[in-house]
Amino acid sequence: MECIFCDIVEGRAPAEVVFEDGETLAFMDINPANPGHTLVIPKRHVRDIYELDGETAAAVMKTTVRVARAIKKALQPDGMNLVQSNERAASQEIFHFHIHVIPRWYDDGLRLARPPEVRRTMPIEEAAAKIRRGVAKE
Repeated sequence: MECIFCDIVEGRAPAEVVFEDGETLAFMDINPANPGHTLVIPKRHVRDIYELDGETAAAVMKTTVRVARAIKKALQPDGMNLVQSNERAASQEIFHFHIHVIPRWYDDGLRLARPPEVRRTMPIEEAAAKIRRGVAKE
């Protein structure tokens, strides 16, 4: 399996690392949406959120919070987006779980898909009932 993020973890590919602990790695995105755009990943290969266990999820989020606070202090953005995508339909391009930490400034020109176009192809109550059944089985 070829994975650029695994190569970065193993030191086989370069990265501008900003934080590392036993379970996670945070490094600068090479195609930043804004200055300070950082990626946070688990060191262990996890394809997407569907393969992510609770312990690894907690470690990644703990690092994400630490990095977001450091970005806030260092660059003083007006806001912050956390972006995480899964599978091709959601624009996942690198199939190793990662969270984008993107600093935002008023009038920075960055357009994320928010707010989304409202599409009511299924009643909210029906979707909620299906999700509740799924959560109960987890």
